[in-house]
Amino acid sequence: MPRISVPEGSDPLMHVWTGAAPGLSIPAAQFSAAVYEKSVLPLREFEAARIRIAQINECQLCLGWRSARDAPARAAEADSIDEEFYNHVGDASWEGFSERELLAADFAERFARDHLSMDDSFWSRMRASFTDTEIVDLGLCVGMWVSQGRLNQVLDVDGGCRVPIPGAPLTGG
Repeated sequence: MPRISVPEGSDPLMHVWTGAAPGLSIPAAQFSAAVYEKSVLPLREFEAARIRIAQINECQLCLGWRSARDAPARAAEADSIDEEFYNHVGDASWEGFSERELLAADFAERFARDHLSMDDSFWSRMRASFTDTEIVDLGLCVGMWVSQGRLNQVLDVDGGCRVPIPGAPLTGG
């Protein structure tokens, strides 16, 4: 049950992201959409980080989200990823991950759990594998997933986890 009042007939998630505090929520929703539409990261690296945050946030709905299926801007990359990949995120011993995918998931986990553990050794590996643009992109994506995912859970409006689209109606899914 949402922790805030939601108008009768309104979708709680969409109310938070487009109606409750529009001065901040609408730009935040636009940022969320930009993460899915504009990230320069290949889908597998993007999803390794996103799923790791979903695991840490314990968001079952986010764990069921598939960016290639649910975010039209990522659909062209759908063939690059399968369910076996998703089932192994968080298991660094799985041989199906590239070094960059492992680093993306590790970055996400450290960002969410212990950002101070990103020591010189970690940054040497990151800088050897990612450009500065990709590192900033990854950080912005992970920051959005951590903050907005947790806000949805704190307010108990994550029953319909999806990318909020500014201007979408406040009712329905």
